[in-house]
Amino acid sequence: MLNTLDILETIKMITEEHLDIRTITMGISLLDCASEDIGRCADKIYDKVTRRAEKLVAVGEDLEKEYGIPVINKRVSVSPISSVAAACGEGNIADLARAMDRAAQSVGVNFIGGYSALVHKGMTAADKRLLYSIPEALASTERVCSSVNVATTRAGINMDAVTILGRIIKDISYITRDTGSFGCAKLVVFANIPEDNPFMAGAYHGIGEAECAINVGVSGPGVVRAAIRRHPGCGLTELADVIKKTAFKITRVGQLIAAESSRRLGAEFGIVDLSLAPTPAVGDSVAQILEEMGLETCGCHGTTACLAMLNDAVKKGGVMASSHVGGLSGAFIPVSEDAGMVAAAERGVLTVDKLEAMTAVCSVGLDMIAVPGDTPAEIISAIIADEISIGVVNNKTTAVRLVPAWGKTAGERVVFGGLWGEAPIMPVHGESPAKFIGRGGRIPAPIHSQRN
Repeated sequence: MLNTLDILETIKMITEEHLDIRTITMGISLLDCASEDIGRCADKIYDKVTRRAEKLVAVGEDLEKEYGIPVINKRVSVSPISSVAAACGEGNIADLARAMDRAAQSVGVNFIGGYSALVHKGMTAADKRLLYSIPEALASTERVCSSVNVATTRAGINMDAVTILGRIIKDISYITRDTGSFGCAKLVVFANIPEDNPFMAGAYHGIGEAECAINVGVSGPGVVRAAIRRHPGCGLTELADVIKKTAFKITRVGQLIAAESSRRLGAEFGIVDLSLAPTPAVGDSVAQILEEMGLETCGCHGTTACLAMLNDAVKKGGVMASSHVGGLSGAFIPVSEDAGMVAAAERGVLTVDKLEAMTAVCSVGLDMIAVPGDTPAEIISAIIADEISIGVVNNKTTAVRLVPAWGKTAGERVVFGGLWGEAPIMPVHGESPAKFIGRGGRIPAPIHSQRN
């Protein structure tokens, strides 16, 4: 049983410190939607998503009213579309993305994820069709998100896929240039992608998941920051304990909402993702947590150590509060979505290189970083390869969500709006990695992957 007092203690967190349920995400298997006819496949996708997710938004709104806990987003994730589309014959695979988009609009969810492919060891014909269709799919839809897993610790890194994705990101940047190249914000490149992540743009419903499952993402950077502020002179061991206890309370809220929403929707209880996911709102920033811990500015020396301690304490507190913790779970460091990260980047303290170092100890990776629009495709691929290698060698999830803002240069700014925020255009190294990227093939798995 959930302790009601634990829930009541969160009232102040909700009203004053930006605690919220960031997302209730319904994962839906589409494997039974496969068809040789791509139009028939699209119709089956639309029908199944609208049928299974019909009450998702209403249930989220009911829970918000009953418990007084803000539920910011209601979302859907589906099976990797490249797997669903493998049976499809002739036709435009982007039609499946448009069917997903229509379904998302029909049921009223914010986003639908799963226009995805898992290509960490190689690419099928369907995988290649999906990859090359991503620019059109993201440009012609409003709510569809895409992810591609290019590496695992066990398989190594598929550099052929990384090379292709550098060019694809450039194509998306150009096609969606009228929106600040916003289409790039809906594509994530992963290493060790989790099958139960509720957060966009990287959510998809894994092959090993149930027919339908509810995954809940909880977020409370403002709550953690306020708790740290109440202990200004304590040592680091005590501070870690403060963060753990706070993460426990935050996760209990997620446990309650996940259990209730899955029961009411007739779906499996998947996981609670206890990630600290920031928003552009003042006071809802992971960067400002690190500064509350004692840094003058996020990005200065000591930032990686602070982030490692924060991430570890959040996980330790969260796993005691729920039997099913999953997804990404830890601290996110997206630049455009975090007011503190934006401020640090504008001051020149937070750089792409420093962000890369921080990703060795955080939950995701190089996230929502705007770079000059004329950045060559091979440099984008090299940035992806650098970040993905951190995930592979450290046996953790890492990801890249880069936005080459078409027509903009370092020092300018791009505005996305809403939870996506805005970002300064951050400079990247101009020296060419083209010969390395052009070699192609696979970077072999690290020796410690041999665990059998």
